Amino acid sequence: MNEIWDIEQVAAYLRIPVNTIYQWRTRKYGPPGRRVGKHLRFNSAEVKAWFESLPTEAA
Repeated sequence: MNEIWDIEQVAAYLRIPVNTIYQWRTRKYGPPGRRVGKHLRFNSAEVKAWFESLPTEAA
């Protein structure tokens, strides 16, 4: 069974600010999340799959 993450856990995994995730959601970007009442929750496997699907770029 996959773990369910809150937005702080997603931000920690991606090493980005929580506010960035909120901004992404308004732009229809970022890992898929679901509302559970007033709370935002993410399936950890979906977050990881979203991250892995991003193109790799030379820095």
